[in-house]
Amino acid sequence: MVVMKSFLAFVLLVSLPFVPGAPAAAAPASPSAVTPPYHVVRPGETIKEIAAVHHVTPGQLRAWNSIRKPYQPVPDGVLHLAKPAVPLTGWRSRIEEVTPGQVNWDPKRACPVLPANLRKVWVTYIDFYGVARAGSLVVNKAIAARVQRAFLSLYRFRFRIQGMSPMSINAPWITDMGTVTAGYNCRTVAGSATLSQHSYGLAVDVNPVQNPMVRGGYPGSGGFLARDAYRRGMMHPAGAVRAFTANGLAWGGRWRTLKDYMHFSTTNR
Repeated sequence: MVVMKSFLAFVLLVSLPFVPGAPAAAAPASPSAVTPPYHVVRPGETIKEIAAVHHVTPGQLRAWNSIRKPYQPVPDGVLHLAKPAVPLTGWRSRIEEVTPGQVNWDPKRACPVLPANLRKVWVTYIDFYGVARAGSLVVNKAIAARVQRAFLSLYRFRFRIQGMSPMSINAPWITDMGTVTAGYNCRTVAGSATLSQHSYGLAVDVNPVQNPMVRGGYPGSGGFLARDAYRRGMMHPAGAVRAFTANGLAWGGRWRTLKDYMHFSTTNR
């Protein structure tokens, strides 16, 4: 009970209204634009301390990031250090059925989950420019509500996500889909013939560049291997990781034979 109360306090540290339904479209952000100044929150930091370091007032920092008293920021959250051009809006979400065409269903591939058992989860997320966007990912219907709650927590944390589908709208300058936060994908585990948990719709990868898989000859993104760093989009146990683990998804960053810092699954595989 103590642990549960502690986590409930944790997820309510920042407050924006929950608004059911379709996510609102956000203003486009140019990839060539200068990223507004920001601060990545470390464990133990407070509004007062962060404001002092960056020579702004605590009131300004709260207003620019919609953080109400007495709540404090969450590790891995990213705070605006100036008034944003477009303020954050209420978080929106919906869950909808998918068609075979939407998930590239091909009976010949013997994928283990029928499209009827998959769901597209729409959520509001904050991109690397600090803009709120409508993104989606496909997961097994059995975990759709859990994934929805996890992304609500990420939004409340002010965690930033590099990109989510539809990329043609959210980040058309990104062409490598391996960098995108996503769920279902009928494929094998890299370097093996075993079906990935993504094939069952039971896994989610978050910010693959910033949270790489590390295994033998597959070293991941060299610039993000130092996991004690706090950089935009990175996930740590005391911060963004808790959005998923509190909803029953195990984190690949705790594996022993390899590390998969982007990976969350209900089966811990």
